[in-house]
Amino acid sequence: MAKVIDITEKLTFEPFPKLKIKDVEIEVCNDAETVLRLLQIVQESGELEAVLKCSELLFSEKDRKRLEKLKLTFRDYAEIVTEAMNLATGTDEDEPGEEESRTTT
Repeated sequence: MAKVIDITEKLTFEPFPKLKIKDVEIEVCNDAETVLRLLQIVQESGELEAVLKCSELLFSEKDRKRLEKLKLTFRDYAEIVTEAMNLATGTDEDEPGEEESRTTT
């Protein structure tokens, strides 16, 4: 009989994280398949193409329409996509409750 190791307790199964922009909360898809596709897009595409393709993966159609209503500049929209990618990949540097420590010499 094959050995079975239960790793369920090591997994988080957390709901999708959200970004807050003014009074609008946008859900960010951070499942493994989406993040792997994001990484591939970023590696293979130019900035404009990456922003467009990544936003389609990160945000639902409903949330993309909510973002459109905010009439954001491209720079702001790209910042939102970048922050969503950081949140999805777990590289968000500005997590609440954690203070950045700075060392001076």
